[in-house]
Amino acid sequence: MTDFPRRDFLKLAFAGALAAAGDALAAAGARAESLAPAAPFAADNVIAAAHDLAKAAFKPPRAALPEPFPSLNFDQYSTIRRAPGADIWGDVHAPFTLEPLHRGFLFTTPVDLFLVEDGAARKVEYDRAAFDFGKLDIPAKIDDIGFSGVKIRNSDSSGGGRDVAIFQGATFFRSLARGQTFGLRSRGLSIRTGDSQGEEFPFFRSLWIERPSPAADTLIIHALLDSASVTGGFRFTLHDGEATIIDTELTLFARADVDHLGLGSIAGAYLFGALDHLHTDDVRSNVHDLSGLQIWNGSGEWIWRPVANRTTLQISAFGDKNPRGFGMLQRNRNFAAYGDDDTHWEKRPSLWIEPIGDWGEGEVVLLEIPSESEANDNIIAQWRPKAGLAAGASTSFAYRQFWCWSPPARPDLAVTTSSRVGRAGKLKRFAVEFAADAFADPQRAAQIKPTIEATPGQISNIRTYAYPDHKSVRVLFDLDTGSESYSELRVALRADDKAASETWLYRWTV
Repeated sequence: MTDFPRRDFLKLAFAGALAAAGDALAAAGARAESLAPAAPFAADNVIAAAHDLAKAAFKPPRAALPEPFPSLNFDQYSTIRRAPGADIWGDVHAPFTLEPLHRGFLFTTPVDLFLVEDGAARKVEYDRAAFDFGKLDIPAKIDDIGFSGVKIRNSDSSGGGRDVAIFQGATFFRSLARGQTFGLRSRGLSIRTGDSQGEEFPFFRSLWIERPSPAADTLIIHALLDSASVTGGFRFTLHDGEATIIDTELTLFARADVDHLGLGSIAGAYLFGALDHLHTDDVRSNVHDLSGLQIWNGSGEWIWRPVANRTTLQISAFGDKNPRGFGMLQRNRNFAAYGDDDTHWEKRPSLWIEPIGDWGEGEVVLLEIPSESEANDNIIAQWRPKAGLAAGASTSFAYRQFWCWSPPARPDLAVTTSSRVGRAGKLKRFAVEFAADAFADPQRAAQIKPTIEATPGQISNIRTYAYPDHKSVRVLFDLDTGSESYSELRVALRADDKAASETWLYRWTV
């Protein structure tokens, strides 16, 4: 732990400028922003600040914002751009550039941005001249209102580059692989998501971004989290490649008793697909960021849970101990499956999370929230530890995120490629298709036997069809739930009394 006083570090986090520690960074900052004087910085100070912050009463951030920014709609807010040449590090041939994001629309909570180099940090101060407001009627003079977050881009010698990540709003952030468009969002911490007493939204008060060396492919971001119940120190290490990998380390401190924490939270939009028929008049075939939830549990079982746009809130919990991984995946990458010329859902990232170390007992919680807009992130998944956090206690976790086309870890069994449901008289008929290279062998495909369970409900009319040319096996079955309004379904393939597929789980509801 550094000897730099915690009290002074908190001043750095919340007040910005301190007495200058030197002028070593004067030439290394933003081109359009002014920078506050430098102050000493060490990663341990973020944890120390979170520890001390938890002992003080919670104070909401000062979110005052001049008009018209808090009244902007999405389209108006989207017209606010960075001025040409205003990106941080854009003039010093760094491997990444930073674009501070303006406050407005839904993003009104301020976050302090600091640049770190050679053990010192300088706050980026707001400068109206760094933004192009288009046709918006903006005051000629604006005080330092801070920022709503930051966009990170990689850069190259030709002046090109691509988006790597965005940190904006509460503790939300998003990333993507090369060739993709933004989709899913992650969250540093969730508290009581979906609980009847209401959700609490932690937020990042400050972000410290370390300037990388010229040849680096990683970027380190430190973050100070605050909320009414919990504070925390985060370290994000972004690895830029074909996929973007984000290593996340966090230490949390409880101001009050917290029983439902959510780690590795993922959120995405799902408007409709083959398992629901809420929008049959839409010209598109599917509209969603993700196909379903993949879980690799602590016992080694692979689970696939397709999602749907529900008519009522549905919460599913998958109990586990020391999970090996979980994530939201977009499995179908065929444009024809969506037919959306503007949005290109087939290019949305999958997000796979692998715990680092043992996470103990808990559950992967899935929330399916009714939605009438493709702009709503209505599907949420997260790890909820069994043990809560008592006031005054602390805990630490670490995990690795893969923002990718397909996860690095995958079943060596058949995987689900499609799930459909429709009427069969008074019954419901399901069609679930599994694919594996082994199914190209007609003899192997012929050996496949499905096991199907429904609780409650009765399964009938089970049929299996092998399609070696497609390397797939298709299972059809009918479900009779009688007077019940729901049924938990389970389907798996077996051959020679051994598992031949991942486990398909689904909750049918009226």
